[in-house]
Amino acid sequence: MIKTLDDSSIKQWDEFVENSSLATFFHKAGWKEVVEKAFGHKGYFLYVEKQGKITGILPLMHVKSMLFGNSLSSCAFCVYGGIVANDEESYAELDKKACELAEELGVDHLEMRNRTQVTPERPYKELYVTFRKELEEDEEKNMLAIPRKQRAVIRKGIKAGLVSEIDQEVERFYQAYSESVRNLGTPVFAKKYFSILKQVFKEQCEILTVVDKNGQLIASVMNFYFKDEVLPYYGGGTEYARAVKGNDFMYWEVMRRAVAKGIKIFDYGRSKEGTGSYRFKKHWGFVPKPLFYEFYLVKSDSIPDINPLNPKYQIFIAAWKRLPLPVSQIVGPWLAKDLG
Repeated sequence: MIKTLDDSSIKQWDEFVENSSLATFFHKAGWKEVVEKAFGHKGYFLYVEKQGKITGILPLMHVKSMLFGNSLSSCAFCVYGGIVANDEESYAELDKKACELAEELGVDHLEMRNRTQVTPERPYKELYVTFRKELEEDEEKNMLAIPRKQRAVIRKGIKAGLVSEIDQEVERFYQAYSESVRNLGTPVFAKKYFSILKQVFKEQCEILTVVDKNGQLIASVMNFYFKDEVLPYYGGGTEYARAVKGNDFMYWEVMRRAVAKGIKIFDYGRSKEGTGSYRFKKHWGFVPKPLFYEFYLVKSDSIPDINPLNPKYQIFIAAWKRLPLPVSQIVGPWLAKDLG
């Protein structure tokens, strides 16, 4: 029997996520609250229940935008998603229900953000890869596992006197992150979104901020902790970061602190092939693995191509990079809320 997540089933849902080897941080029930509160999009978190126990889950978000189309995805604003089920029957039930819901809502497409290919007959987006790596228990072994040139860059940050601090508020993080994404020509999310992430995920959502010996803000990153993994998810540096190798030092500090906590997996998240972030992660010795974002087309004849590599967005990106930072922080959230 398929049911929809409500307050009474959140605990049971998250217990299923914790106990499933296939579930990710982005399958947690809290994402429904986060996206609905931050962006106003409707969540449809579906699950199969048999004999009082959950046997499969599917978190879906409906994002309807005049600029970017009408979509149903698992899960919007997340890099992983898709159906997690204990058996084929539960999987099939959820897949069928998702397709029916997509038809009822009249969306352009249904998108499943899978790590592995699940439904080969459906079209998928050959664009994203993910970078994941097992960590050593010893800090120095992790440093030595990083290619020599990248180690030298990290050590420049250490020699520059940079230090990392854990923030409980989002202020410094938002300053560094919003400046960084503006410089990339990307609209920034509202500060409210990051505050809600902290409120909902609590100790699983940690902000690490890098400053120099004078206390000057250099860089900051929001990390998610899940089971034995750390996922640096949103991060960026100020104008001072490049000169002192602040971003490189920042991610090393995330890794170093994670090892001290007993974390086993460093998940560098997704990147588009051929981009700067893709090359940056490869310099750390991480091996890219393709992600399979599979689509069930409803009103659309083809899969969407809303990404910065699309030539039609180049003029917009170039103009956005020239915006004053305060302006980008005001206008950006209006656009970013629909870029799930």
